[in-house]
Amino acid sequence: MTPVRVLTVDDQAVFRAAARDVIEATPGFQALGEAASGAEALAMTESLRPDLILMDVRMPDMDGIETTRRLRDAGADSPVVLISFEDSDDIDAVARGCGADATLRKQDFCPGALRRLWAGLT
Repeated sequence: MTPVRVLTVDDQAVFRAAARDVIEATPGFQALGEAASGAEALAMTESLRPDLILMDVRMPDMDGIETTRRLRDAGADSPVVLISFEDSDDIDAVARGCGADATLRKQDFCPGALRRLWAGLT
């Protein structure tokens, strides 16, 4: 079985490292790359073609909402999961408006949550 290749987008190196550990600890998933900004995410999505994108909502310069809009405008069809420390109910409406496929609180991110997210997206 080919692993699900995941791109993590977050301006905080600590969360990117934690996400990488969770992804690598989850059978069937592979950490494909990490972007520290929206601009990096746009370039990496085009070159790497990830199967799944974990997108931080709050980033300086270009936040995850605008980055997701631009990905969709550019034709990227990889599922995007908006991640935030905020309650997912607060960002669900925003997710629908920008083209994201799901939301998840960062503090809930674990192998089980990653598997459930992917199962719900496929």
